[in-house]
Amino acid sequence: MARRTKEEAQATREALLDAAERVFQQRGVSRTALSDIAQAAGVTRGALYWHFKDKAAVFNAMMDRVALPLGAELEGLLATGGDPLARLCEHLRRALRQIVHDAQTRRVLRVAMQKVEHTDELGPVIDRHIQMHRLNTERERQVFERATALRGRPLPAPADQLAHGFYAMVHGLIYSWLLDESFDLEATAAVSVRAFLRGVGLEPDPAATASP
Repeated sequence: MARRTKEEAQATREALLDAAERVFQQRGVSRTALSDIAQAAGVTRGALYWHFKDKAAVFNAMMDRVALPLGAELEGLLATGGDPLARLCEHLRRALRQIVHDAQTRRVLRVAMQKVEHTDELGPVIDRHIQMHRLNTERERQVFERATALRGRPLPAPADQLAHGFYAMVHGLIYSWLLDESFDLEATAAVSVRAFLRGVGLEPDPAATASP
């Protein structure tokens, strides 16, 4: 019986997160009440509060449930020797492929990138965005520094500035595509990444930046 109860609790939690994805996308995060999520999931508010203390906790659990492609794998880019630039390009290729072909990833990204308003209530959500931005740009800075050291020539600008520019380019392409899927995200990103890296003197491996 205890096993069944645990499985039922997990099923309720998943139903709440499924509902949160839908309602956040429809209404925006700040305009969604916890009662809206509970109603959409077909459970009581008490059941929701048993799993989540507030809306920010629901949002962060929704984000954690999906293996978002632009963050987790960046941590391992510098874990082994050699040139990490090819690994960065391959990571981006897989990430963009996931965004294009996985409906849940697109849904969660649309909520995160288009439906989060900067209100006091959502302070923990905004803090999460800032933390992930800083972590990812720092990892990309380290990639650029190692790549240029291996090539024996200096970068044309500080690595941290290039990392912020690179991150903004990729982030902006994804944001634009989520608004209007009228262009080929994977092919456009491959061309843009190659052009950026060549422009800063980091010639990438063509196979690593090619479209799938």
